[in-house]
Amino acid sequence: MSSESTSKKEKQQLYLQVAEKVLEIIETRGLQAHDPVPSEGELAKLFGVSRMTSKLALEQLVEQGVVYRLPRRGTFLSGNRYEGSSERLQEPVQPAVEKKVNQQVALIIPHMSDYTSRIISAVEHELRKHQFELILKISSDQDDQDRCLQELVAAGISGIILFPWGSRTCSDQVLRLKMEQIPSVIIDRIFREIPFDCVYHDHFQGSYEMAQYLIAKGHRDIGYSSNIIENITSREERYQGYIQALLDHGIPVKSEYIHFRTERCEPGRFHEYDAEQGEFIRSNPQMTAIMCADDQVAISTLFSALHMNISVPEKLSIVGFSNTYLSALTPIPLTTVRQDTDRLAAAAVDLLMKRINHSKEQHLTVKIKTNIVERKSVFDRSHLLSLDKERARDVENDESVGNGGA
Repeated sequence: MSSESTSKKEKQQLYLQVAEKVLEIIETRGLQAHDPVPSEGELAKLFGVSRMTSKLALEQLVEQGVVYRLPRRGTFLSGNRYEGSSERLQEPVQPAVEKKVNQQVALIIPHMSDYTSRIISAVEHELRKHQFELILKISSDQDDQDRCLQELVAAGISGIILFPWGSRTCSDQVLRLKMEQIPSVIIDRIFREIPFDCVYHDHFQGSYEMAQYLIAKGHRDIGYSSNIIENITSREERYQGYIQALLDHGIPVKSEYIHFRTERCEPGRFHEYDAEQGEFIRSNPQMTAIMCADDQVAISTLFSALHMNISVPEKLSIVGFSNTYLSALTPIPLTTVRQDTDRLAAAAVDLLMKRINHSKEQHLTVKIKTNIVERKSVFDRSHLLSLDKERARDVENDESVGNGGA
């Protein structure tokens, strides 16, 4: 046997030895499912081997289902941990014992509002069709959301529909749903770093079409106002829809026409003058319309404009997003984007039932279309635009005739 082949064989044996040492570390430290295990660098220093050898050792354990790896997060002990002899690296991982279905599904939401209350009602209606009972959890923050998830999983819940708090990355408890294959569907949000079943409204399409609607009504100086994006994908996509619509119609994007609030609008003070919205309007007198990222901001903008004696919609058109109950009850009823909560709930429950029944499909993303609800808060300037063009042509013709006479 050549020295090269001997070296290769020794290297193969070495990484298996390191893999065995990792198993010993797991047992000695009493690590539990989803606890971190030593990294490639730590193993290399601990056992005096190359990072490549420690990497191969961890990949061997991944193949055996002992650990799992997440990009930029590390390596973690999986829920398929098993005990065994020195032959355990070659033993197949035993499938988890199937839990008895308890016919209960949990819905976790971040707050109570007109929008989330409609989701609750629609989800409960859909679950009854499948003879499932709804358990509702309202989380006060992300930590509370994770506590709810932990308790529900421990109780053996059949499935979970999660409307998560806005965050840059999904939490460890949300990752646990994925790693332990607990039937789960995310609604109205997307986690980009890991594939999850999710159902959400097409926020980009809704915002894009609303901008198009305003453009068709003759508006060119269109502002945009939103609560701070805070890594919430729905707000990101609504903002992107506004920007893309302007670009596609050859309308310059003006930074002064874009306003992100420093504080959230307070629902109990919609009818009062809002200093932030008032300053945004006052600083941009050329704006003829303002697109608002949600109805709360739109209602606050409407009342602020009225307090400033600005005529809505003749002087300033204002539109919202979500079609909340209050949007139809303002002094000038709001034109807004409707999010169909019935379709959202039906799609989420249908997808969850597939997972409860052990569907083997890859993760699915379902987009629900939105539509514009036209009311009284938009002024049609298209005829004024036509008159301006006619006047411009007349002036051009007069100048042409004058030049010819000269």
